[in-house]
Amino acid sequence: MTQSETRWTLDDITALFDGLFHETYSTRLVRGADEPLYRPAGADYDYHQVIFARGFYASALHEISHWCIAGERRRGLEDYGYWYLPDGRTAEQQAAFEKAEIAPQALELLFTEACQRRFHVSVDNLGGDAEVDREAFEARVMSRAERYRQEGLPVRAAAFRYALLAYYQENRSRKAAIECGLAALRGDPILQ
Repeated sequence: MTQSETRWTLDDITALFDGLFHETYSTRLVRGADEPLYRPAGADYDYHQVIFARGFYASALHEISHWCIAGERRRGLEDYGYWYLPDGRTAEQQAAFEKAEIAPQALELLFTEACQRRFHVSVDNLGGDAEVDREAFEARVMSRAERYRQEGLPVRAAAFRYALLAYYQENRSRKAAIECGLAALRGDPILQ
């Protein structure tokens, strides 16, 4: 493996997420199988699980984005209580999917940039009969990301982004990056 391939490890992203949110929100990032899922704490686990697909780094960032947006009530429901239709959506279903995906993908874009990786928008409808305007959707995601930059991110998203920036761009240790994110979570001033 080259250095660029080893720079972004699942251990790092998991440690940063868990370091920020396991104690504060009783939530952990978990590597899953084929499909991502959010599972609230219950009989089997005493912590909430943000489960990302197949060990994909981008999937982890995407699922974290959904978690950062979900309010307290939604975090008590499996998959936040949302519907999900797999590939093969109609035009109407695809439009609803894209509308629901703009904010999470905008956060994912900001997280991906913080990690110094390339972001790829996902329209996620490979087998559908609906015509997908990928460029128009990407423009809406980019516009929402710019709004987040100007107006601020949700608290958990801002804290996670600070940890990513500290780790990937400032080369701080995991522990120091987590402390940076925790300071943002508490509302403390962020030291540059």
